[in-house]
Amino acid sequence: MRAQMNEPVTVERECEAILIPDGTRIEVPAGSVVFITQALGGNYTINLNGNLAQIGAKDADALGFEIPDDALIKTSATKADGSLNEDLVWAQMRTCYDPEIPINVVELGLIYDCRITRLEDETNKVDILMTLTAPGCGMGEFLAADVQSKVAAIPTVTEVNVELTFDPPWGMEMMSDAARLESGLY
Repeated sequence: MRAQMNEPVTVERECEAILIPDGTRIEVPAGSVVFITQALGGNYTINLNGNLAQIGAKDADALGFEIPDDALIKTSATKADGSLNEDLVWAQMRTCYDPEIPINVVELGLIYDCRITRLEDETNKVDILMTLTAPGCGMGEFLAADVQSKVAAIPTVTEVNVELTFDPPWGMEMMSDAARLESGLY
């Protein structure tokens, strides 16, 4: 990382960001001074004039960072029998972080189900059922899109469906022990 957390960074080119927590898309002008409050999973949470926003990995260069290579998946996507490595799917979902809380969506307990279906053409479809910490969360669409795009980057995955549900409603007891410990909720 080029800058330390909470040190000023000058935005090198105009880029898109998403306001937190309402999910409104904004343009961050070149020359803006921002503070990076979180850099996890390839996304950057910034403080821009007192407002939190998330800048995606595709715009990392606007903050002076290298844009991550989509070929980050170095492990084999398939097992010896030709089936998709489910551990890799879960590992990809663990790179998706809540933009306000430095905990990934798996450890937060937001992923309820993940089903892999092998298709006739030897590719795979992944169906994911997930929730949000609150039904009115404006970031829900973006968290689901982050999960979808990261799982879709796995070789042999040709279709990813992410469905949001609020049944059952999320509760802190759904967090992993590590997430509760990290957040001080243990």
